[in-house]
Amino acid sequence: MTTRHVVDGSTVNSKSAAIDAIAKAMSFPSYFGRNLDALYDCLVDLSWLPVGNHVLVWTDHHVLAEEDPDAYGRVRDVLEDAAEANPRLVLRLTAN
Repeated sequence: MTTRHVVDGSTVNSKSAAIDAIAKAMSFPSYFGRNLDALYDCLVDLSWLPVGNHVLVWTDHHVLAEEDPDAYGRVRDVLEDAAEANPRLVLRLTAN
């Protein structure tokens, strides 16, 4: 089974907004620490989610890339590293 989790990036214009949007889309547990290290840890774990694969779709990711290129690069690096470390996680970045 594959579950799709969508981040609406149209309003994501900061690192903290990206982290919060990803946490919401992935139904992160209450203990999530709201920083990049905690983001990675949760994305590699996923034990609170149903068994199967999970696709994280970040629409309009270009909004953060344009607003704060450094934050975008850091968040994207964490997402890519987590997807590489966790075979259950697939990352998709889309224009809309």
